[in-house]
Amino acid sequence: MSTRPANGLAFVPAPLAQLPWKILLLVLAIGCFDLLVLYSAAGGNIRPWALSQGVRFFILLAGAIVLSRVREDMWGKIALPAYGVLCVMLVLVELVGAVRGGGQRWLDVGFIRLQPSELMKPCIVLACAKFYDMLPPNETRRFGAIWPAALLIMLPAALVMKQPDLGTALMITIGGVTVMFLAGVPLRLFIAGALALGAAIPLAINFVLHDYQKNRILVFLDPESDPLGTGYHISQSKIAIGSGGIFGKGFLNGTQSHLDYLPEGHTDFALATMMEEWGLVGGVLLILAFFVIVQWGLAAALQAQSRFAKLTAAGLAATIFYYVSINMAMVMGMAPVVGVPLPLISNGGSSQMTFMLCLGILMSIDRGNRKTPGW
Repeated sequence: MSTRPANGLAFVPAPLAQLPWKILLLVLAIGCFDLLVLYSAAGGNIRPWALSQGVRFFILLAGAIVLSRVREDMWGKIALPAYGVLCVMLVLVELVGAVRGGGQRWLDVGFIRLQPSELMKPCIVLACAKFYDMLPPNETRRFGAIWPAALLIMLPAALVMKQPDLGTALMITIGGVTVMFLAGVPLRLFIAGALALGAAIPLAINFVLHDYQKNRILVFLDPESDPLGTGYHISQSKIAIGSGGIFGKGFLNGTQSHLDYLPEGHTDFALATMMEEWGLVGGVLLILAFFVIVQWGLAAALQAQSRFAKLTAAGLAATIFYYVSINMAMVMGMAPVVGVPLPLISNGGSSQMTFMLCLGILMSIDRGNRKTPGW
């Protein structure tokens, strides 16, 4: 029986016709808009950011389309082995990793500098989803359903904190805990865990966090305590966003980024650069675009037939949501600065790669919901 859709596009190959083109076109629109933001951030030049970002974007988008052809059951088969390989790579980062920007987070493999912690963000969702898929549903509410998943999460999160990278460790933890919650772990256990975490915060501040991480939390609680030091980023970010008003200053007319008042205006604080020129309207449209993508991912989870696919799709959609919401809260001064970039907008291949991995797996599950063949 043919799987070609009966939409009159007989000349379009079936694998292409089966793709969720509305979502792909939306992702393409966000990626191309990002190139305008980076072009402007560089003062009207495609170098050093827009050109390299554009090349990475289209290569990774093609990779996501290739991943969409993988059968959803294959993700279950590779979930735990991939998790083990990434844990080994995180240990290697600690032993022989490349140091850049004060952090030891990369493995230099010659032709590429790889950040295993970024790959762990979608992988922890796959690993936890596979664990709960193997577990009988009636066992989910017992202690034996909690501590193995907690270890799966805590091991990579601890290794990433050692690098140090608080933002990525936070993303890994939240992604895994979200799958635990969706799998049916009792709410009372999350409440108990939250209380225990709250009690441990003073110990973490004194013995785990680095000085610059402590300062970021203190500045978040009192933004005016260090306006020219740790608080400089967030102060300038608020100025850039506020000065953009409703409709923005106009393309290439931003001042905070062009005059170098806004640090990291092309990476973690790219949203502030964008909103200075495109205003509240640009920011709201961007939020709506990501909302549509997350909603599509959750719809794929609801339509999935297997427990693994449901948990994976919902967990990956949540990962995209956390990526976007944490960065936006950080840039607007509603959360401490933890170094979480905005997918497709912030310059850098790591966040792009993570987003495209999530997108590719979600498209694979979405295709599986329609029972179309794959590899």
